[in-house]
Amino acid sequence: MVSAIAMLGVAVHAEERYGIGREATPAEIAGWNIDIGRDGAALPPGSGSVERGRIVFSEQCAACHGDSGQGGVGDRLVGGQGTLASPKPIRTVGSYWPYASTLFDYIRRAMPQNAPQSLSNEDVYAVSAYILSLNGIVPANAVLDAKSLAAVKMPNRDGFVSDPRPDVHNR
Repeated sequence: MVSAIAMLGVAVHAEERYGIGREATPAEIAGWNIDIGRDGAALPPGSGSVERGRIVFSEQCAACHGDSGQGGVGDRLVGGQGTLASPKPIRTVGSYWPYASTLFDYIRRAMPQNAPQSLSNEDVYAVSAYILSLNGIVPANAVLDAKSLAAVKMPNRDGFVSDPRPDVHNR
């Protein structure tokens, strides 16, 4: 009986409003609803070249990731191809990441670390192109946009396996 009363008190308390906060507006939700699907779904308009990416990377990314993406305070972004099955795998964009659209999504959402979401779509396309070029995945004269970025086949795209556990929904 005591536990039933305690449970009722917890349920009432959980439904209680504390008088702080408010519901997000549709505009606020839209500002954060920026995820990109692995197939490139929802990539925004714009484009960026490897050359422009080299400039933006130098200004916004090199302090953490090194001049050529070799790593520093931030993760290494370049190299490591062929090392994943070795005793010391090097997980980089070029060796490990399965989708180029994930690179765009991560840069747009979280970089630079001191000012996330501060880069324009054009600059994110450009930095993505530059990093992919450093890894030999796109040519040095590449210009990426929604269509061409989604078409990039990453070296490790087929290196992941589905999780066979029945409680995991593979997509």
